[in-house]
Amino acid sequence: MSDTEDMTRLILATRNTGKITELRAILADAGLSHELVGADAYPEIPDVKETGVTFAENALLKAHALAQATGLPAVADDSGLCVEVLGGAPGIFSARWAGRHGDDQANLDLLLAQLSDIDDPQRAAYFACAAALALPDGTERVVEGRLTGTLRHAPAGTHGFGYDPILQPDGETRTCAELTPAEKNAISHRGKAFRALAPIVQELLG
Repeated sequence: MSDTEDMTRLILATRNTGKITELRAILADAGLSHELVGADAYPEIPDVKETGVTFAENALLKAHALAQATGLPAVADDSGLCVEVLGGAPGIFSARWAGRHGDDQANLDLLLAQLSDIDDPQRAAYFACAAALALPDGTERVVEGRLTGTLRHAPAGTHGFGYDPILQPDGETRTCAELTPAEKNAISHRGKAFRALAPIVQELLG
């Protein structure tokens, strides 16, 4: 692999096609021309155990592991829903809140059941995202973004993934899943974090 390829290809530490599509759009809008490929381009590399206790720790763990395994700059994020009345939970356990990783419907159903007796004024929540860049030489950067809102009593909308159908952003009448992808990227926690990361990628990789 040439040095030029090394500088222009970024590995994204996820096999979630929805997230890859979302991040390609965000980074392109931020002016980055780097090629973004998902971890599924390297099926021989095992998934990293998320043993950190914060979003930032987990994002850095994944980015460093992929950078070391591929010899390429790696970008990773860790994100989740933090519900104030639950003391910040599900938090880093968002993707496996119902017990099985990535079962969006089960996670949604469980969270709504847990909040069934909670009235609107106490349903404040926010999406948090930590976005990390790691280089093969060990250089690292991490930034964070948030999207605050209120949790609906029932899901609405078909866009997005995860908890998007129940979080209504502040100032909106629609849930994240009712926004268009472009509208969501403009305000989302992931959009904010990766737009903050884009100039850092540019600075470190050119």
